[in-house]
Amino acid sequence: MGALNTTFRDARRVVVKIGSALLVGPGGLRSDWLRALAEDVARLRARGQQVVLVSSGSIALGRLSLGLPAGALPLEQAQAAAAVGQIRLARAYEEALAPHGITTGQVLVTLEDSADRRRYLNSRATMETLLALGVTPIVNENDTIATDEIRYGDNDRLAAQVAVTIGADVLVLLSDVDGLYTANPSLDPGARRLDVVDEITPEIEAMAGDGISGVSKGGMRTKVMAARLAVEGGCAMAITLGSAIGPLAALEGGAPATWFTAHTTPQVARKMWIAAMKPRGEVVVDAGAETALKGGKSLLPAGVTGVTGAFGRGEPVTIRSATGRALGLGLSRYTAEEVRAIRGRRSAEIATILGYKGRAALIHRDDMVL
Repeated sequence: MGALNTTFRDARRVVVKIGSALLVGPGGLRSDWLRALAEDVARLRARGQQVVLVSSGSIALGRLSLGLPAGALPLEQAQAAAAVGQIRLARAYEEALAPHGITTGQVLVTLEDSADRRRYLNSRATMETLLALGVTPIVNENDTIATDEIRYGDNDRLAAQVAVTIGADVLVLLSDVDGLYTANPSLDPGARRLDVVDEITPEIEAMAGDGISGVSKGGMRTKVMAARLAVEGGCAMAITLGSAIGPLAALEGGAPATWFTAHTTPQVARKMWIAAMKPRGEVVVDAGAETALKGGKSLLPAGVTGVTGAFGRGEPVTIRSATGRALGLGLSRYTAEEVRAIRGRRSAEIATILGYKGRAALIHRDDMVL
């Protein structure tokens, strides 16, 4: 476990998922727990780590404020509770983190934001900008507009998607269990916790089929599903007990947990994902742009001399040299029609040509594989 704790300490980006039950009790917000979590976040930030919090709790807080009954709510009431609770949830995090000099930003997402490539790129760019500005994003599913058809349905998988989207190194699921067990420990005295999972096999998935220590079958199953998504994206993941005061400090200190290890880095995993895509068009670049790309630079409109195909924003295109040689593949930040309009032009001219201020790079280096 020591090596994994080192991985946690050395992670450039950490995503932490917080469930409603940890944050909101019968009497309302668990302020002491949240203040301790804020101290955890401040400690990670002080040593140069970026932190993203994926937090449930908006419906729970809204339900209490509106006096709605316990149990399942009709969709309209759940959305109303979320609308009331979201502002309270954001304020709670802001007030907890502000004493540490940490600025927070609220990011509300739906399943469509990751399923649609244009929305995916926009949300990724927003998160990258927030982190670059020193902001700690507070992410939640947008329950005020999401319906069953466009929901993640659980914040475990949402947190894994966020981790993969931003290239996080570690994802921590703060849970009401301290890891994945070989069987239900309340029914099987011989059940043991798995400290490390190097491969998610059918046997591992089967272990998640039984309710464990108060977690529903779906609850542990979705955690293993989240782990698969995370590790395929190059992100290690831990399931650990979140109820302790200062749960991240406890995890770092060796608290019981199940670690799912990643066998690649987020950067390599993203490049492999892009490389597997089927291109929807092509852009031809001049010799200067080709040299810049080989030097690790992004592709700017000024270096593009030609474009073929009909592609949308966020879709993959082949990058070709002036001699027709395929240089690589990348996700375009503009449609084919827009590329035709701005090719060969300086980035400063984009707003005048398109009528809006677009992004400086046509294909960012992080969205490209050569």
